[in-house]
Amino acid sequence: QVQLVESGGGLVQAGGSLRLSCAASGRTFSNYPMGWFRQAPGKEREFVAYISYNTYYTDSVKGRFTIERDSAQNTVYLQMNSLKPEDTAVYYCAARKTRGLSYYANAYDYWGQGTQVTVSS
Repeated sequence: QVQLVESGGGLVQAGGSLRLSCAASGRTFSNYPMGWFRQAPGKEREFVAYISYNTYYTDSVKGRFTIERDSAQNTVYLQMNSLKPEDTAVYYCAARKTRGLSYYANAYDYWGQGTQVTVSS
């Protein structure tokens, strides 16, 4: 059974930081592309960041968010700095069985349950 479990969400003031974690179990994900997505109320789930051999970010978070992988711990992190109210959303981690970057949620095979991030102004 493959499981992805996110943690680290919470309430933070604008300009603050949070570090999200995504712990994978049931399979070694060190060679699998991993992504972070987010979904705000009334909006579609959107791509945030991706890591495989390279990293990619959506334009709105470039320079503020960093995606990292600890293969020994089978964990992927999303360090979020200089948070803005518009970053408020449920954040999901996801894994692909297929190599290669994708910005589309339906290209990912495994999903976590999500963690809420709320940024107050």
